[in-house]
Amino acid sequence: MLFKPDAKDDGTNAAPRKRSLLSRLLGRMVSLVVTLVILGGLGYLGWLAFQPKQGGGGGRGAGARPDLPVPVLAATPHVADVPVYLDGVGSVKALNTVTVRSQVDGKLLKVNFVEGQDVKKDDVLGEIDPVIYQAQYDQAVAKKAQDVALLTNQKLDLARYEQLAASNAGSKQQADTTGLVILTQLQPIAVWFSLPQQQIMRVNAAAAKGPLAVDVFGNDGVTVIDTGKLTGIDNQVDPTTGTLKLKAEFPNASYQLWPGQFVNVRLKVETLPQAIVVPTSAVQRGPAGTFSYVIGEGNVVTAKPVTVTQQNEHEAVIASGLTTSDRVVTTGFANLADGSKVVVGKDDGAPTADLAPRKRSRNPDGKRGGQGQGAAQGDAQGKDGKKDGQGKNGEHHGRHEHSDGDQKGQTGPAPAAGGEQSGSAPKAQP
Repeated sequence: MLFKPDAKDDGTNAAPRKRSLLSRLLGRMVSLVVTLVILGGLGYLGWLAFQPKQGGGGGRGAGARPDLPVPVLAATPHVADVPVYLDGVGSVKALNTVTVRSQVDGKLLKVNFVEGQDVKKDDVLGEIDPVIYQAQYDQAVAKKAQDVALLTNQKLDLARYEQLAASNAGSKQQADTTGLVILTQLQPIAVWFSLPQQQIMRVNAAAAKGPLAVDVFGNDGVTVIDTGKLTGIDNQVDPTTGTLKLKAEFPNASYQLWPGQFVNVRLKVETLPQAIVVPTSAVQRGPAGTFSYVIGEGNVVTAKPVTVTQQNEHEAVIASGLTTSDRVVTTGFANLADGSKVVVGKDDGAPTADLAPRKRSRNPDGKRGGQGQGAAQGDAQGKDGKKDGQGKNGEHHGRHEHSDGDQKGQTGPAPAAGGEQSGSAPKAQP
């Protein structure tokens, strides 16, 4: 039996469906609005965090004063004669190596040297059994007596002969025997080293003006152990390496050079007279090239482009851009920019190194101890048993502990890790 749907039932079912759809749309809109608000808040916080870095510079806080001077160290360019060196790697070789061989055969009776011994001219290195050669010598003496007698008879016949025919015959014997010893010359000694083929013209031009000095470095690569002179230049470039071999001779007075030893070598090709020299740290590099910060009036720095002729670990030779009346910044570039105001510190000497890193601690409020806090902490430690002799001297020890790293006003003591470490950590002397 079939029933016809009632129209009133369809109306009552459609109404709840419309309300549920509307509630879904409203929920999605609310979620979208909340998400946009959260994203906007995060973006605003990021913008606030980025603003101090651009405006304040160097990570300073929003309340920091941008006109505060930057602490730096400075130096004045000076004039000096600077030598120009070409560095290379070489090997030590003996000037002469000789294998000594006996010129006669016989039994070796005695060796008059030990391996590694220094020998000189006319030293007897070995003795060969002389029995056979003694017999030959005796025969030669007897033959000589016979010839003398014959000569006497010939003189008696001189009157009967108009001409005297005299003959003198001798025999030579060479024996190719095994070498007795090999002699190697150590004083003077030679060093063969290589330079890039691009330096050929420079070396030849310098060698044409006079002898060139050559230095050899020790194992540390810094200490010059011997100084000699350039004695030869190879007549061809090694095609496999693109280098040219050169030979230098050294007196080797202290026997610090040994055949087969690899050494670092530098060849002096010229000297730059009256060159302007600054510390290497004063030369900075930017997108436009090398420059230096020059301190002008009012301790305001200006970035000036400079031309560097040569530089090493310590000094740089300036061809143009600086004068001896300028002051250049050598340390403190982190917060420095063109036009910044600086305060120049004093580099009185090398800092004293600690044997171990110091423990840096903070107060409960998250700040390091300042003025007044050091004395309060010293009194508190005195009441607790006056550990390590502090107490009243807490302020004194606080100044000692913070003298190396803490800045103005920090005179409070650094809390010890425990035991007797506080205020008594040993320091290494320079």
